[in-house]
Amino acid sequence: MKGRVAISVIGILLAVCSCRNNPGKTGEFTLVNADSLDAPTNPGAESVEETYRNLSSPLEIANLFQVMGVPFSPAYLASSVDANKQTTSFQKALYLGILGADLGYLNMYEKTGTAIELVSSIKKLADGLNVGQYFDFETIKRVSLNKSNIDSLLFLSVDSYSRMDEYLRKNNRSQLSAIMVVGVWLEAQYFSTQVIRQYPNNLLRERIGEQKYFLDDLIRIITPYCDYDREFTAMCGFLRDIASRYENVKMTYSKGEPSSSEKDGMLVVTQTETSMVEMTDEQLARIIQITGIIRNKLIPN
Repeated sequence: MKGRVAISVIGILLAVCSCRNNPGKTGEFTLVNADSLDAPTNPGAESVEETYRNLSSPLEIANLFQVMGVPFSPAYLASSVDANKQTTSFQKALYLGILGADLGYLNMYEKTGTAIELVSSIKKLADGLNVGQYFDFETIKRVSLNKSNIDSLLFLSVDSYSRMDEYLRKNNRSQLSAIMVVGVWLEAQYFSTQVIRQYPNNLLRERIGEQKYFLDDLIRIITPYCDYDREFTAMCGFLRDIASRYENVKMTYSKGEPSSSEKDGMLVVTQTETSMVEMTDEQLARIIQITGIIRNKLIPN
């Protein structure tokens, strides 16, 4: 449901989310470097922040998998991505998002040792975007190897991604921040659609259905960049293809009575709402299919 996660921008990749009741081969053409182009007029900052806050974290999704009793599967990971072979800023930002989602999935299942190689790839991609100074590689690596404190590892990951994102947006490179978010969302969506094929679950089905409205917002955020070059144009087309499969999915919201509680001597009023997703098995199957096709087009091999 919209508005239930309040975490800053890319930090949402890996953060421990606030509680819910409810997470092509672009090398086929020769491309100009989108990072070298003048950025178009950005969407309103407040609107962008609202979209980012509504993104379901991969950790939230992975937590739901665990509640469902779904075992860890390395098959869901983008393990074939080679950070050394990404040449454009678009590719580096996209895979930075995708691998960030993978890192969140690994951390949630406490596969910290397995995450070391992934962390190295993330650092290379961040260096390629000139934001590597904000990714605390050595500390994250040390904590991962020691398997000492999963909470510390999550915090360090959140902080690193948040700093990278802030730098990009403050230096007129917000198109790359947007692509990172696309990568996060697409990978989390891929996790969800792959899992529900094997482990049908009404709550996970609802989470997938809820992406209809977040996807609309995500398309709005990336639209100003659709004419940057072929990579951005292709991504815009991919997102619209997924959105077309959601066209007849319906969602209804109803507000409940607000609840109040005392916290630190202050009265805190919490608004409550419920949602209902109307999505047929056929619609879900089409969403699963298109998500897999597009995600795998973007992952080498």
